[in-house]
Amino acid sequence: MKYVLVTGGVVSGLGKGVTASSIGVLLKACGLRVTSIKIDPYLNTDAGTMSPFEHGEVFVLDDGGEVDLDLGNYERFLDIKLTRDNNITTGKIYQSVIDKERKGDYLGKTVQVVPHITNAIQEWIERVAMVPVDGKEGPADVCVIELGGTIGDIESMPFIEALGQFSYRVGPGNFCLVHVSLVPVINVVGEQKTKPTQHSVRGLRGLGLTPNILACRSSKELDENVKLKISQFCHVLTENIVTLYDVPNIWHIPLLLRDQRAHESILKGLNLQGTAREPDLYEWTDRTKICDMLHDPVRIAMVGKYTGLSDSYLSVLKALLHASVACRRKLIVEWVAAGDLEEVTAKEVPDAYKAAWDLLKVADGVLVPGGFGDRGVQGKILAAKYARENRVPFLGICLGMQIAVIEFARSVLGLHDANSTEFDPHTSNPCVIFMPEGSKTHMGGTMRLGSRRTYFKVSDCKSAKLYGNVSFVDERHRHRYEVNPDMISQYEKAGLSFVGRDETGCRMEIVELLGHPYFVGVQFHPEFKSRPGKPSALFLGLIAAACGQVEVNLQNYGHASKVLPNGMSNGKSTAKVYQNGNGVKSCNGSINGVYSNGNGVHF
Repeated sequence: MKYVLVTGGVVSGLGKGVTASSIGVLLKACGLRVTSIKIDPYLNTDAGTMSPFEHGEVFVLDDGGEVDLDLGNYERFLDIKLTRDNNITTGKIYQSVIDKERKGDYLGKTVQVVPHITNAIQEWIERVAMVPVDGKEGPADVCVIELGGTIGDIESMPFIEALGQFSYRVGPGNFCLVHVSLVPVINVVGEQKTKPTQHSVRGLRGLGLTPNILACRSSKELDENVKLKISQFCHVLTENIVTLYDVPNIWHIPLLLRDQRAHESILKGLNLQGTAREPDLYEWTDRTKICDMLHDPVRIAMVGKYTGLSDSYLSVLKALLHASVACRRKLIVEWVAAGDLEEVTAKEVPDAYKAAWDLLKVADGVLVPGGFGDRGVQGKILAAKYARENRVPFLGICLGMQIAVIEFARSVLGLHDANSTEFDPHTSNPCVIFMPEGSKTHMGGTMRLGSRRTYFKVSDCKSAKLYGNVSFVDERHRHRYEVNPDMISQYEKAGLSFVGRDETGCRMEIVELLGHPYFVGVQFHPEFKSRPGKPSALFLGLIAAACGQVEVNLQNYGHASKVLPNGMSNGKSTAKVYQNGNGVKSCNGSINGVYSNGNGVHF
């Protein structure tokens, strides 16, 4: 097994996760099998109990692991399926060591950070690196490890010590360290400053780790004299110094690494030059170029609670992006704070109220993502009502589906006090109830988590057609509440059809409004399995409906090709990309342009 370690210096938020993912893409394009590990030095056992404002979204894996959002980047870029053990935290390591101590595994020994914690870290890395994640048998060729945080952080010290020992133990030729640093440009003189990187590398070397490659983040490409200076002071060859400058979208990063021959430096450091081929990134390059060319906009109103931090909905944004590219549209996300749609805001902050409703009314589609707590719930209900009454394409995810059900009960069934027991435990019309198997005393890891199977009870529905007319689909879940099964008959008589259910038939998974162009709610999170080349079926449906293409898409899905969204196959067609004779690819007969929000890369 070969290991690539990605560390970061100077400041946080430089894009270590995107860099690690891009290195994986590059090595995979060279014909190597790749797996990934993310190390988070916080004491939490996992990311499940953290606020999105703390660390962005909580990404959910097939096995129910609630992990850091960087694992979502790994899965999307590399098209792999990771496990909860691919996310190492200080909490997990200390818990495993303490459990061993209580069992007597260290009997007679004084349990210390060195060697017990550091050994546990190394053993965890070696064990997880051997687990295949690409659907093939046997271990991967290379494991890319990202160390979260910044070099010098107190909480990272045990991991840095462990990785220093690990690099020595596996030996040269099996370990390559890529250090991501910052080369700021002082606006007054326009000069690229190398001192922060010099200090960062000096600190890294002082802790026992020597970088093989420097990935320098900057607003523009590094000048040659700047590279020479960094090489001289950091003792890294100039050919091993790459620039990760600002680009229109992050799909450019693997291409930047390739163009600067970063793969040659990595392969040389890992003694893999005779094994790997030249990187084949044709499809990746093609998709990136298409992304940059898109100009016809599609506007999606994202009505949520955490709109102040886009990373809170990172996977949702990426899924929208993947679908927009497939439909050849430039994605524009209109952020609507759910609370601003409520009547109380109209009285207290009328300008914010008017601005929120103006954004909602110009949108081509409405998306209400998942969330917890009652803040902004009334605003989400109003957004669902607007989409339903005005025939605007709507997708509700998790809480968004529950919101749609509550709104329907109030507005159509006349149950004016209908609510979820999450928000009103004493409601006389509980549309959404706490799941019997849930825990009300422990928060971490107690939800209905991970991949679960949904069976289509109605074959002639939009969702089934978008998934390729399959009889069931496996999607990832994260929820404590469910639609009350005792009220289903009332809804369905009024036109709200629960077309997808679990294996028991009692837990509602997919709901559609009959007679509406596209009004879909799902209890699961389809965004977690969306990929750049395989957009999520339901997000594709939303974007297609917002572009007026949904019927064309449904007809194409019902009659043709090979690979369906999320990698399923039924011998029929999906959004297939093909050459149209002008060097530009087209999809489902549409040749209109698509996507990118024009705000530059988000690292």
